[in-house]
Amino acid sequence: MTKRFLLFALLLSALNASAQSTDSVAKSWEVDASVNMYFIPNDLLVMPVVSYDKGRLHLEARYNYEDLKTASLWGGYNFELGNKLKLEATPMLGLVFGQTDGIAPGIEFTLSYKKFYLYHETEYLFNFEDRYSNYYYQWSELGYSPTDWLNFGLTAQKTRVFQSSRDVQKGLFAGGIYRSLYLTGYYFNPFDDDRLFVLTLGLNF
Repeated sequence: MTKRFLLFALLLSALNASAQSTDSVAKSWEVDASVNMYFIPNDLLVMPVVSYDKGRLHLEARYNYEDLKTASLWGGYNFELGNKLKLEATPMLGLVFGQTDGIAPGIEFTLSYKKFYLYHETEYLFNFEDRYSNYYYQWSELGYSPTDWLNFGLTAQKTRVFQSSRDVQKGLFAGGIYRSLYLTGYYFNPFDDDRLFVLTLGLNF
């Protein structure tokens, strides 16, 4: 495990050096802290996520995200392309440890045009203990923001964190923003017995 942390630390150092060498690097940190609550029948699964951004540099910590009782630490590189059709992307590498140990390359990106946007995050986890337990994860949103404080649309996810008969779950979402606080509700499989509700509460500053 010491070698894994050393590898991750070297990655972050390289990313930080790259970020500091860029003229457009912002001078202050941007912090986003959120809690994702999965309302499973007879249970509640809580997934906290904290991310830190400074110019090109992206750092992120998660818990219960890749597996139950499992944490992950991520380092990534932010970049933007386009004007009217705008792409904001962050390729990342994560170290996963706890009930599941592994390493996970991934990417988060948002493609936006006027009031429409497509958000997508994906990763592939390589399990250190059992390669047959490797898996692919994704979360997608196709949204519309009629105002600065409201957004809604369609969503889909593929995950193994909770028990379900479905590989891919599809649904609807709606959310609101008030100053630095945001709240979003997701309703998966609304027309089936295998329904799932997810609530995300976050703070951005």
